[in-house]
Amino acid sequence: MHTETDNLATLARPAASLARKLVTRTKGSDHGGITRLVSPGDIGELIKPFIFVDRFTLDARRGTMRMHPHSGIATVTAVLDGTFAYRESTGAHGELPAGGVEFMSAGGGVWHQGMAADGAQVLGFQLWLALPPDDENAPAHSQYLAPADVPRTGPARVLIGTYDGAVSPIQPRAAINYLHVVLADGERWRYLPPPGHTVAWVGVANGTLHTAGAALDLDVAVFEESQQAIDVVAEGRTEFVLGSAVKHPHPLVSGTYSVHTSAAALEQGEREIVRLRAVMQSAVQP
Repeated sequence: MHTETDNLATLARPAASLARKLVTRTKGSDHGGITRLVSPGDIGELIKPFIFVDRFTLDARRGTMRMHPHSGIATVTAVLDGTFAYRESTGAHGELPAGGVEFMSAGGGVWHQGMAADGAQVLGFQLWLALPPDDENAPAHSQYLAPADVPRTGPARVLIGTYDGAVSPIQPRAAINYLHVVLADGERWRYLPPPGHTVAWVGVANGTLHTAGAALDLDVAVFEESQQAIDVVAEGRTEFVLGSAVKHPHPLVSGTYSVHTSAAALEQGEREIVRLRAVMQSAVQP
């Protein structure tokens, strides 16, 4: 007798010999409204340029992402539900509704903070991208996409990069795709990586995602480095993000809030962070 679960598992493994395998998965660790799933010193080394992934659920009780600095990376905030309020040392500030995207290239240094707008609950993912040498100490800049500005192909919204004819306005120098996908119960979907995108991972926000013989529920899962397609099937309404990229070829040299390609580049970025803090402090003094 075949059950619905059997059918889901079969759909997720169309051909065992061809299925792209998982190499690791994690549910991360809780940090008071923020679930840390990937850090540069662990899974981030496997999936660089994606070196840091948080899933967050913020509200008046579970705090904020307090004002803090970065250099050498770009942060990407994808809002899945609620409204996310942000402020940066560049002077940029505002609110991102559900479906909106913030891309902030910290470059040589920037400070920022984020929280649930008006204290209401906001759900989303925030990741760090390792920047190449040409960008890691460049001036900071940001790009914000309203929900209507994010292109769609089938069930996937293309937050960064280009996929299946859909082109995001966010196009970093490195070859990166970052998608937000929502599937109905039992719906199948296949991701065909662009040439050179051997790095791939998924992060589940809601529902259960079946792939490579595994059932993922609030997990981040990393696929083996390959050009093979990724086949998934949803159990219940399932919402997830997927990242793929050409692997970042540089080492990860980390500070407290910064990641660079060399010790010299890190030192330069951390000097700029200290300078910006002094500027912000002087601005609020009477």
